[in-house]
Amino acid sequence: MSSRSLFARFLRFIGIVLMGLTGGITLLGGIGTTCAALFPTKYESMAALAPFQWLYILFVIGGIAIGVWGIWATIKLVRGTSDSYWMSLQALIAGVLIGEFHIYMSRMLRGKSMPVDAVVYTTILTLAIFLIFRIPYLWQGVNFARSDTKSNLPAGGAAAIMLGLLTLTIQYTMGATHTWNGVNYANAFNTAMTVVGVGLLFLGAGIFVSVSRVWGTASRLAVQHESA
Repeated sequence: MSSRSLFARFLRFIGIVLMGLTGGITLLGGIGTTCAALFPTKYESMAALAPFQWLYILFVIGGIAIGVWGIWATIKLVRGTSDSYWMSLQALIAGVLIGEFHIYMSRMLRGKSMPVDAVVYTTILTLAIFLIFRIPYLWQGVNFARSDTKSNLPAGGAAAIMLGLLTLTIQYTMGATHTWNGVNYANAFNTAMTVVGVGLLFLGAGIFVSVSRVWGTASRLAVQHESA
């Protein structure tokens, strides 16, 4: 399979978008664990976590670190660097291992683990897709190191827009698992989330605009070359 084929580009698009979403969700999950990590005794359903507060603080740090790691890996995938695939794989494996341990501890201590489950299941899905990419026939085309930034930019733009939408709606999508005594703590950082979400939307839109201009210029040059 050629790395320039439509199918190869489609697979890279899916991989980049999934990796970007996974990194973003993991980052948001790490931030979202802050309430349980810092103030477990403040909420009745989290009181059982108090003896392991130190561990949940580590989960926060780990979630944020792996989320940033995943986002950086996504940027490398878009750029088509030689280490982009392996960095993505490492971030995903780390996310699954730490996430599964997080789920185990939460279920053991308080009987449930949402919304960590959603983060881990998303990571597992992305990891599975990236492992499938290594099938020799597929890898001939998917190999991110053989791709160019220009062809990967639309995927980067799509990932930014989807992350922006997720950030702007996090207080609704995670409200059910972050509401105690009538207070939706998923809405605790509303201003910051709004700024970041809108910024990501503009970033994604800007990428699409720049790509369309580049493609338009390339088309005009091709026509001029054929006419010459």
